[in-house]
Amino acid sequence: MDCCNHQCEACHKHKERTPEEMKALINRLNRIEGQVRGIRGMVENSAYCPDILTQVAATSAALNAELLASHIRSCVADDIRAGHDEAIDELVQTLQKLMK
Repeated sequence: MDCCNHQCEACHKHKERTPEEMKALINRLNRIEGQVRGIRGMVENSAYCPDILTQVAATSAALNAELLASHIRSCVADDIRAGHDEAIDELVQTLQKLMK
C-alpha cells in the first residue's frame, strides 16, 4: 500500500521553503524537465540505448543531488540543532535508498 493511502507520521512531514529556496528548486526542476525532453527526443530519434541510459542516469543524479543537498542544509541541520538526532538515522536510510 502506498504511504499516502493511510495515516503515518511520514505522510505529515512538510518542508517550509523560503522564496529563494523555492525559486532555486523550481529553476533546477525546470532544467531537469528540459533534460527529460532531450531524452525523449533521443528515444524518438532511435538513439543508441547506452547513450539514452547515460542521460537518464545523469538527470536522475542531478535531481537527487539537488534535493539531497537542500534536505541536509535545512531539514537535517534544523532537526539536529533542535536535538532530534533521529534525523541522522533518517538521512542514512535515505542515502542507502539512493545508492541502490
